[in-house]
Amino acid sequence: MALPYDPLNYENLARSVVAALLERPATPLPPDTPFDGNGVYAIYYTGSLPCYAAVSSSRLLVPIYVGKAVPAGGRKGGGEGDRGAALFRRLAEHAKSISQTENLRLTDFRCRHLVVVPVWITLAERFLIDHFRPVWNTCLDGFGNHDPGKGRKDMKRPRWDTLHPGRDWAARLKADESPSALEETVRRHVAGSIPPGW
Repeated sequence: MALPYDPLNYENLARSVVAALLERPATPLPPDTPFDGNGVYAIYYTGSLPCYAAVSSSRLLVPIYVGKAVPAGGRKGGGEGDRGAALFRRLAEHAKSISQTENLRLTDFRCRHLVVVPVWITLAERFLIDHFRPVWNTCLDGFGNHDPGKGRKDMKRPRWDTLHPGRDWAARLKADESPSALEETVRRHVAGSIPPGW
């Protein structure tokens, strides 16, 4: 026997936030006009790198990366009233990372973003990752990383920086895998990453 539909079920609430995000018009990365607020976002690739062929599309169906920007102090409590410009700043940071690479062009990226009441942000991000399995969130980690600092110089270079070199801090870290091996890993992942509809 099927359970009755509950609009306040966490999955249904997350789905409604994600649906609102996906209905937003796409913008350049970062958006042309700064804005205030925290929330969730999806980044799309429209370029011609062969390893991303299965998800690269001007129709923006499958994000290459999704993320969130939460209020300052969100991990420690408080910050509920802090609007700030965290979401815009996060998108600008991602644009900078892409611009620093040797093999990606910022003009090949678009994004959608949605300012969200803070309590629903993490729930929506988790749903986006589980549903789309974006390649830069799952098998090619490291895109959202920051410089770990000199005290952690023995860390491995993130997979994202191995395939897309250019960030100065990542070049100081030792790569564990070859770019060609990662290209094949990515190709296999994105070939199976077209999710079912809603």
